[in-house]
Amino acid sequence: MARPVREINAGSMADIAFLLLIFFLVTTTMDVDTGITRKLPPPLDPNAEPPKVKERNILKVLVNKNDRLMVDGKPATLSNLAERTKTFLTNPQNKENMPEMRVEEIDYLGRVKISKGIISLKNDRGTSYDMYIQVQNELTKAVNEMRNDLAQRKFGIKYDKLKNEEYRKAIQEAVPVPISEAEPEDVGE
Repeated sequence: MARPVREINAGSMADIAFLLLIFFLVTTTMDVDTGITRKLPPPLDPNAEPPKVKERNILKVLVNKNDRLMVDGKPATLSNLAERTKTFLTNPQNKENMPEMRVEEIDYLGRVKISKGIISLKNDRGTSYDMYIQVQNELTKAVNEMRNDLAQRKFGIKYDKLKNEEYRKAIQEAVPVPISEAEPEDVGE
């Protein structure tokens, strides 16, 4: 006579699995990709003529397939790109080969000089993603530093610490993000 096979009580197994799942969900951290914050311009009317921009108002930034950086046709380094961009956009000595400035009345700021400068960023199809992000970071750093400087002068606090949305909009209007990206292509060495 064969003995009956006892069943294993698996009733609490589901409870244990559920508790382990909750434990791992609570204790695990997830990496969140933040990306690059950019507000894209509206699509252009295909029949509209592109606006004319004077050569002096354009800072040409080029990254080739070997991740070499060129600014206005001359070799450059990432370490000074933000400072060069700030100098270009602010044109502190009002030089003829740097961007023109226009004066506008902006709520909460009064009369402010705004640069007509545009940063034309172009990269090669072979440019590494890491180099592309580093260049973007340096250009964004330059704009952020200019916004912080203006907010500090006008409101006594850095731009990124401003709580008043109207003040933030005024600073954004005075210091726009003038980055124009061209479609990547094979630009050579």
